[in-house]
Amino acid sequence: MTAAWLDYWDGSHATYVNARHKDVHYRLIANDIAQLVPSPQARVLDYGCGDALHASIVAAAAGELVLCEAAPRTRARLTARFGGNQGTGRNPKIRVIAPEEMERLPDHSFGLIVVHSVIQYLTKNETEALLSLFQGLLQPGGILIIGDVIPPRGRASSDALALLRLAAANGFFIATLAGLVRLLFSDYRSLRGQLGLTRYEEGEIIQMLSAAGFAPQRAPKNIGHDQARLAFVALPRSAGRL
Repeated sequence: MTAAWLDYWDGSHATYVNARHKDVHYRLIANDIAQLVPSPQARVLDYGCGDALHASIVAAAAGELVLCEAAPRTRARLTARFGGNQGTGRNPKIRVIAPEEMERLPDHSFGLIVVHSVIQYLTKNETEALLSLFQGLLQPGGILIIGDVIPPRGRASSDALALLRLAAANGFFIATLAGLVRLLFSDYRSLRGQLGLTRYEEGEIIQMLSAAGFAPQRAPKNIGHDQARLAFVALPRSAGRL
């Protein structure tokens, strides 16, 4: 991730219109990920997890949850909330690590790896390098989920409509209207205009995952509230197709 995007996500930003929005956002993601955990004994890696406010929901469905976050201040908040890389905090099933620690983990460490709303901020080469790393970290029968992939025809207006639907269903609609106006003048809109977001056709992601040694397919639904974006599920090729 470029330093500009990393600094943005590690600081104060206008992405969430209020605390209710942030709570609902992370709870929905946690519930969706928990449903994907393959067994109560599975070790799960959430790469680029952000604040992961409801990580305990995922941890309750798994044997262990590893939260990997590059942004230093965000990672410090996670460590304060859940404990550090020894799982000694309030929830001993949760560990918090930096990306450089992930690279030192043993092969075949995880039954599920989730990468949600991350690769749009990476270059294609960075994503390919991650996929190669994940291929080694997954157990032979493990599952990789890539969520929130933005297609080339994806529009900011679609994101706004998805957010308004979420807000209407969860009691922060008026705040969202004001928040969308603020977003027009925010650092996020400026960065998105300057740096852009990496977008993929469905076939491009399938090809990248195949080249990294996976047997991939598009998932029936995206993680989270925005179903205009895409998600993909993949097994290490030796395990066969889903």
